[in-house]
Amino acid sequence: MIRYFDTKNKPWLVWVGFALIGLALALLPFALSQVGTTWVRIANYAILYVMLALGLNIVVGFAGLLDLGYIAFYAVGAYVYALLASPQFNLHLPFWVILPIGAAVAAFFGVILGAPTLKLRGDYLAIVTLGFGEIIRIFLNNLSQPVNITNGPRGITGIDPFSLAGFRFTTAIHYYFLLLAVMLVIIVINLRLQNSRIGRAWEAIREDEIAARAMGIDTRNLKLLAFAMGASFGGVAGGMFSAIQAFISPESFVLVESIMVVSMVVLGGMGNIWGVILGALLLSFVPEILRWTVTPVQEALFGRMLIEPEVIRMLLFGLALVLVMLYRPAGLLPSAVRKRELEEHLT
Repeated sequence: MIRYFDTKNKPWLVWVGFALIGLALALLPFALSQVGTTWVRIANYAILYVMLALGLNIVVGFAGLLDLGYIAFYAVGAYVYALLASPQFNLHLPFWVILPIGAAVAAFFGVILGAPTLKLRGDYLAIVTLGFGEIIRIFLNNLSQPVNITNGPRGITGIDPFSLAGFRFTTAIHYYFLLLAVMLVIIVINLRLQNSRIGRAWEAIREDEIAARAMGIDTRNLKLLAFAMGASFGGVAGGMFSAIQAFISPESFVLVESIMVVSMVVLGGMGNIWGVILGALLLSFVPEILRWTVTPVQEALFGRMLIEPEVIRMLLFGLALVLVMLYRPAGLLPSAVRKRELEEHLT
């Protein structure tokens, strides 16, 4: 008979588990660098996607508000950092000043998006948020005349890297540990929010907004808070993306990126923080693995490349989403509440 460890009676097992996970995360960039620096950069972008997915999970998973324009807040945070830490305006503020500003500006835009959509649900809300995301991208693309603010489609170059107490983050490994620290802070904030009165109020709004309003919950302000909180995490991720890239342009914030982040939340399990993290990591790493393996496999089997790696990558990505929706409609790691809601809806 197999015996399972009881972590309640043996709390040290939890700390051992955390220590092992921490050790693995600390050694990961050095292991990846043995394969190539590219994979460390891929890990960095995966962490950025985790931040974005956690921010969108507040809106979609906690409050039940479908947002297809979430990448707009990512763009706002990126451009705030680029404008305040580049030769564009000849401003070079420290990152620890700019990131909170970017988060606040993104949260402001989240409120702007949320205010006119308070009475919208489902498909109508999705269409409005999709349009908002495209408006922001086009707006940034055209802010080069009559006054040149964003440099239009040419983008902004020469963006300052992060520096702290004289130490400059110049390598992918340096940024990995900084991104990891920020991601852990965002995870803790999400966990605290989920188990708070605000988190339970969001859950009530998601399940039945009319009943929540009848119970005295201020649905208007809480929905605006969800948009603002989710947008602020997107703004932080955008600022870090800007520093890592040292260059940004409106083409980095297209609709496909929004769809990708939504897919991460849906695939992992809406409302479950760990499921969302799993979905973000899978959709960040697996496509890159396919990108690097599809060509050698085709050349080994057929002597030449028959299908472009990008085509196969998107084909498998679509097939995976179809299979998940058929056999795991609540996601790979769904929250218990969300899974029960979906099962009741399907029956």
